[in-house]
Amino acid sequence: MDPLTPDQTRHAAEQRRLRLQVLGLNTVEAEATFDRVARLAASFTQSPLAMVNFINDERQMFRGMYVPPSSPDGAADTESRGIVFDLSDIAREAPTDYGFCPHVVAQGSQLALDDVFDYPRFRGNALVNDMGVRSYLGTPLRDNTGMILGTVCVADMVARTWDRKIKEGMQELTETLLSEFKLRDSLLAQQHELFAVFDGAPFPIMLTEGPHHLLRYANGKQGAAFGMVPQFSPGRQVLSGLDSVGVFSAMDEAFHTGQTTTLPHAAITTYDSPSPQAFSFLCTPVRTSPTAPVSGVLTVAMNSHESYPVAEQHVFAANVQERFEQLGTNGFGGVVPGR
Repeated sequence: MDPLTPDQTRHAAEQRRLRLQVLGLNTVEAEATFDRVARLAASFTQSPLAMVNFINDERQMFRGMYVPPSSPDGAADTESRGIVFDLSDIAREAPTDYGFCPHVVAQGSQLALDDVFDYPRFRGNALVNDMGVRSYLGTPLRDNTGMILGTVCVADMVARTWDRKIKEGMQELTETLLSEFKLRDSLLAQQHELFAVFDGAPFPIMLTEGPHHLLRYANGKQGAAFGMVPQFSPGRQVLSGLDSVGVFSAMDEAFHTGQTTTLPHAAITTYDSPSPQAFSFLCTPVRTSPTAPVSGVLTVAMNSHESYPVAEQHVFAANVQERFEQLGTNGFGGVVPGR
């Protein structure tokens, strides 16, 4: 296979980022499923370092990681060739040119380095200097659509031979994650069904994620009134008209306090009307369970000149919250694209 051009490489990385965002994997937070796979990889290969690594066009994200346990006095376990550096949650990311995993993604096949020092291309990598890595085995991590999202990899501080049994075992272990991606796509399909129903709502609605209010969903009324914007756009920046009348301040309050907030009688000129209209906005924090932290904010707008009762906003918001709780902790992983 011919190597990709720089433009092709950039496009592929951007597509990975979009896919990771849809699956809810475009962050550095640790996840038990991936930590467990990393632990199994380390155990199977008898390696002191293992990771499940997702790579986008901006960074590498080690959502699964295993390092050897420390002894009671805080020193690394020397019996397992313990690593002397600290890999805490704040270190679960790296630049896209760090280590060997980006090479695995670029070539689309397993990379086995028995002794990094035997390869001039790799022996000067910062991973060698920073962590003392001497040998590496990385396997492409493909989702259920066949797209490479990153790697499952192991590394050692000594030169060693990665034999055929180990290579095949790593491939099989990586394939066990296909069920995880299928589950996330199934949840995504349920959300498509959910929002297909809500898309017929007679008032503007949008769902945003996180403290920066990344747009995850908007119905047709929202787009027609306040502007058509891409999925995952930072709402405050792309919907400046709503920001100028205080909508995002109300959303900030809902997200940080966990309490529903309202913005009554906000006057704004919409795209579908030549004169300013008066809207009330209901901002409801969204959780994946009653005790979970706030994941995002559902904002429902009501034109004051229309005859829909305000109670309809509250009923709609309550229905959305109930469905997210039914979908569970992965329910915010991927939703219908914003318009």
